[in-house]
Amino acid sequence: MKVKIGELARMAGCQTVTIRYYEKEGLLPAPERSGGNYRLYDETQAERLRFIRHCRVHGMSLDEVKSLLAYQENPVADCSWISALVQRRIEAVDRQIAELASLRDRLERLGQTCSGGPGGCGILKSLGASDGCPFCQSLDGLEGREGPEGRGRSLPDLPRLAELAESHGCPCSCAAGGRAKGQGQEADSAEPEAEASAQRVAEPVPAAGSAT
Repeated sequence: MKVKIGELARMAGCQTVTIRYYEKEGLLPAPERSGGNYRLYDETQAERLRFIRHCRVHGMSLDEVKSLLAYQENPVADCSWISALVQRRIEAVDRQIAELASLRDRLERLGQTCSGGPGGCGILKSLGASDGCPFCQSLDGLEGREGPEGRGRSLPDLPRLAELAESHGCPCSCAAGGRAKGQGQEADSAEPEAEASAQRVAEPVPAAGSAT
């Protein structure tokens, strides 16, 4: 039995615009059209969509999904590369967890700067107190430079600058975040897809009144 795009979306638990997006990216083949020009999908296409959705739920990029689909259709080599792919996803998640834990520590430190009494909010003062912080000043200098003498070669300095900020009693609670930022940027430079990390490749937001 063939179904229209709206029914397929309900079956797969996604939006119709996501299905169109997968078609545009080559993950789903172009569907058959009815006499009224409606998209029609069969069970094979529904199974392929479920497979794609499961890959995306597990944080895999579109290119990784394409590779998995190609191998699924023609498994001529061993599948050890698939295990390696999953391991890279695990390592990316571990990096995200470390970054979130660092952010939580920074927020806790920030929250401790406010007593809740009169005389001005300590949190607001901390957020605006970057002047004089060695780490913030040095980081601003690094972020303002591009090319081989800029960010790429300066990444190893970030943890050292964070220690400098901590030793000077940084008022904006950035020291812990400096180490995380250094680690995060090193990870990004090694594997851009992992940061899509934190954020996987965004799928389009459905527009109101989407057509067939």
